[in-house]
Amino acid sequence: MTPPSYTYRPLARTDHSRLAALDSSFTTDTRYVVTATPAGFTVRPVPLDPPLTKHFPDEDDEPAEYTVVALEGDRVCGAIAVDYEAWNHRLAIRDIAVAPAHRGRGMGRGLMAQALAYGRSRGARTAWLEVTDLNAPAIRAYQRMGFTFCGLDTSLYIGTASEGETALFMSKALGDGAEDGDGDGQKA
Repeated sequence: MTPPSYTYRPLARTDHSRLAALDSSFTTDTRYVVTATPAGFTVRPVPLDPPLTKHFPDEDDEPAEYTVVALEGDRVCGAIAVDYEAWNHRLAIRDIAVAPAHRGRGMGRGLMAQALAYGRSRGARTAWLEVTDLNAPAIRAYQRMGFTFCGLDTSLYIGTASEGETALFMSKALGDGAEDGDGDGQKA
């Protein structure tokens, strides 16, 4: 089977309703459990039985500085939203969504490559993101893209639909971009 060919471009005003319709839910059979130790914390994957599906509530966040959409034909199938933080030269990945039918087919990697290229063009030295400890599929994908754990917050989700989960922070040093990969069939 030929891998799909995606086109990436900045978000247009006409994309907002199509973007809002993207399904960002996920199903997981693993949770990354955080345990306090005398020297800090450990994070380890623990199987979930039965697997669980998580749906995120619609949120009216402030618009990101830069958003890229992924299209198959003229259909929006994914997006990534980022902000550049000048004070510490960091690209903050605020959101990434890939339609379920397109997961595992290179779109997430293509979106991330677009975002990291934007960050480098702004002078970012690091890319940073936050992910819930329940989103094992995303954590594994970020690890394959070169992100590593750099922190956590056990209180970030208090008072939200994700209360009881732990926010895990991941980061990646940004070099020249060669490590981001561009060989999975996408067009820039």
